[in-house]
Parts: sequence; C-alpha cells; structure tokens
Amino acid sequence: MPIGLLTGLGAALAWGSMDIASALGSRRLGSLNVTAGVQLVSAVLLVLVAIVTNTPPPSDPGLLLASAVLGLAGAGAYLAYFTGLRIGPISIVSGMVAAYGGLTVVLAVIFRGESLTGLQAIGAAIATVGVVLTAVAFDGGMRATRLAGPGVIFAVVALILFAVMTVGLAATIEQSGWLEILLVSRIVNAAISIGAVWGVGAVAHPRLGALVHREHAASRRSWSIVLLAGVLDLAGLAVYAYGLEVAETWLVGLASSFGPAVTILVAVGFLGERLRPIQWFGLLAVGAGMVAIALP
Repeated sequence: MPIGLLTGLGAALAWGSMDIASALGSRRLGSLNVTAGVQLVSAVLLVLVAIVTNTPPPSDPGLLLASAVLGLAGAGAYLAYFTGLRIGPISIVSGMVAAYGGLTVVLAVIFRGESLTGLQAIGAAIATVGVVLTAVAFDGGMRATRLAGPGVIFAVVALILFAVMTVGLAATIEQSGWLEILLVSRIVNAAISIGAVWGVGAVAHPRLGALVHREHAASRRSWSIVLLAGVLDLAGLAVYAYGLEVAETWLVGLASSFGPAVTILVAVGFLGERLRPIQWFGLLAVGAGMVAIALP
C-alpha cells in the first residue's frame, strides 16, 4: 500500500473517532470551549514532543509566518467544524466536510502542479455531485430544495479551510520538518481558540453566546471527552503531516477525507440519526468518486 494512502487512512481513523468525541463535548460545553480545549491539549503534547526530540521552531522568518497563518486557518476550520457538529445533524455535517479531500485534489493540481488521470477527474465530478446530494434535502420537489440543516453552512467553511490548510502545510513542510511546522501552527491555533472563548464570554450577545452555551453542567467526564478528542486530533495530525512530507499532497488529503465516514456510521448506528434516501445515494456517490480518484 502506498505510504500516502496509508498515512491518509491513519489520519482518517483518528479524526473520524475524534469527531464523535468533539460533537458530544460541544453539546455539553459549547463549541468554542471544545475547540479551545482540543487545541490546547494537542499544543501541549506537541511542545512536550518537541522538547523531548530537541526540535526548535523554524528559524526562517518566512516559514515562521507561514506556519502562523496556517494556524489561523486551522483555528477557523476547527471552530466552523465543531460548531456545525454541535447544531448538526452530525451525519450531514461530516459528509459535507469530507469534500475537503476532493477540493484538496483540485488545489494540489492548480497550485502544486500535481496531475490526475481522466478516470480520477471523472471521480472528482461524481464525488462533487454526491456531496451536493448529501447536503441538500428534497422536500416537496426541486422547487422546495433547501439546505439539510444550519450546520451545513459551517461545514462548507470548514471544508474550504481544511483544503487550503492541507496544501499550505505540504508547501511549508517541503522546506522544513513536519514537527517544526506543526509546533508553531498548533500553538497559534490554541492561542486563537482560547482568545475566542475569552472574547465571546466577555461580549454579552445572544448569537455569539450560543457558541459557548452549555446544555449540561461541566463535569470531569465532559473534560475527559475533550482530552480524548485532543489526543486523537494530534495523532491524526502527526500522521497526516508526515504523509504530506513523504507523499503526494492529493493522495494524502484524499485518503484522510474518509474520516467522516467513521463518524457517519457511528452517528447513524449508535446516535439514532437518520438520512434520507437521496442523502444515502449522495454518500455512495462520494465514496465511488473518491475510489475513482484514488485509482492510478
């Protein structure tokens, strides 16, 4: 199995498991609190790894700035994704965000000069149609078509930012080690997320307050879920970044996008969520398109 496919699938497994923990945590603590908690956990762990391995941040000012910008994009992506998971439904939001793999392929071709075969291009088109069908509910005919839920808006923002972040990571990792880049990026992520929690908490606005709203009292169990999500996130990110260092960007990005499939199976099988037939068809189309893209 190609190393790019292997590392991408490893990241998919970690992130798919993280999604469920993040969604459960968001409903107890609020999406901003969970975002900050997950970022803080992974940042602390990355700092510890960097200390143990004697790995400093990038010495080049340009790389240092690029890493910080990637951290900013990552903070926005995680916040949008966790907010979408909180207001749900989980299965729809996860299915939408899976499209970042297809978008990553397009961006890798445009900005990194990577190439696709004809079959892979057809697969990308099929996956795109599948994503649309997954995200749209057909109630009362085509004229009554509407977005399947408010979480979809946040999912679109997240998928774009995740794809941009992937291509950016690949470009910067080429010039430095993956750990150095992730170290700066994740510290910035954590700082922005913690600042967002403080800022929203200081502004008494109903709409902003919903992001830190707690439906349940905070408990040790709630924060344990956040800790688990942070560990899973870092595991996926480390495997993902290593894959970007040693393999093609489009292959790693595409394989990692199967993470939400894990979330969808758990959401439908264990959390009682239901998909419409057209949305099941959309998910199948996304899967078929992704397989075609991955073929040589």
